[in-house]
Amino acid sequence: ALLRINVMSMKIKNTMQHKYLLNELGRLSVIIMSIDISVYAFIVYATNFNDTSVLQEMEETYQQHPVGIYTHIFASMVALALGPFQLSTYLRNRYIHLHRWVGKTYLFIGVLPGGISGIYMAQLAYGGIVSSFGFSLLSIAWLFTGFMAFQSIRKKDIDSHRIWMLRYFSLTFAAVTIRIYIGFFFAAGLSFEDFYPLLTWLCWVPNILFVEWVLNKHNKPLQRTVIRR
Repeated sequence: ALLRINVMSMKIKNTMQHKYLLNELGRLSVIIMSIDISVYAFIVYATNFNDTSVLQEMEETYQQHPVGIYTHIFASMVALALGPFQLSTYLRNRYIHLHRWVGKTYLFIGVLPGGISGIYMAQLAYGGIVSSFGFSLLSIAWLFTGFMAFQSIRKKDIDSHRIWMLRYFSLTFAAVTIRIYIGFFFAAGLSFEDFYPLLTWLCWVPNILFVEWVLNKHNKPLQRTVIRR
């Protein structure tokens, strides 16, 4: 019986270690992809390099609305680069004051101007009403989840804040997933004109659905963190 208990304990320990490694690999992947796309966006738009993933018609629209597109791109770049670090439990617990200041930067310099300019640019999106509606809902959901995350932390509701931040960043991560899908559809031999309207939904709806699935799967209160002043 003792041997059986020891074997079971080792299996549980190994399972926990595997889950921990998978979680760490997942977090590292998110950080790398987020920073990679942020750097890519900076190079493309700050140095006036041509973005080969967009059509000439889209480039002309960007040139006609430079304030809208540059505000959206660079604000979103800030949000995407900072977002993964805001989800780090280690950084949050060890450097709480830094976490708060980065969070304010993330919201007020990243998501707020990025979401408002996103709604504006969505009305000019390539692909007609389907694309405009998809990007508009993404921007509205981005602003809403950011507002809810901010409101919950002002009320010192840490559990709700973490949940809303997960939803919040899943929408921010649309900047990464849209480029993954672009590469996938190009590799599948589909034309940009055919698949782009689908991307305006595919880049963010599965993200938020996945987060909701994870939250429901782990349907228990998150460990509370004491706010230190």
